[in-house]
Amino acid sequence: MIIILTPALTAQSLLGASDQLEEVLRQQTTARQEEKIKEVKQQEQLETLKRDQQSAQSQQQLDQIKRQKVETPVAATKPQATQTQQQLDQLRNDQQLQRLQTEQQLRRVEQEKNSLRQQQQINELQRQQQIRSLQEQIQRNQTQQDLDRLRQQ
Repeated sequence: MIIILTPALTAQSLLGASDQLEEVLRQQTTARQEEKIKEVKQQEQLETLKRDQQSAQSQQQLDQIKRQKVETPVAATKPQATQTQQQLDQLRNDQQLQRLQTEQQLRRVEQEKNSLRQQQQINELQRQQQIRSLQEQIQRNQTQQDLDRLRQQ
């Protein structure tokens, strides 16, 4: 049996192989992007849990300060405790709003058809998340310092 390769048959085979390769590469890119999105979501959930835990600890400390009325004059502690409580409440509200906005952005990124654009958006979300995390850490530290000051009065 003799097989004769014609230029049309060879070109057709190459095109078919090229299409298959492109499809495999596209699937791999999609899988990597989905994995990256999943990692971003998990990181955001972890950050959320950390923020919630620190917020709860700050709330407990604030409650403890409020219970220590005997040691400090009520008139001096109450306005400061109220202000610190308001700051804590505002911090919680801001964090909740930020979580919702991040979820919305992730949904938009997941719908992006262009894989390069999707990767850029994922990278941008990660950068924003890091900045937010640092800003929130600063806020928590400031609130903690306020609580410590109240405790020492």
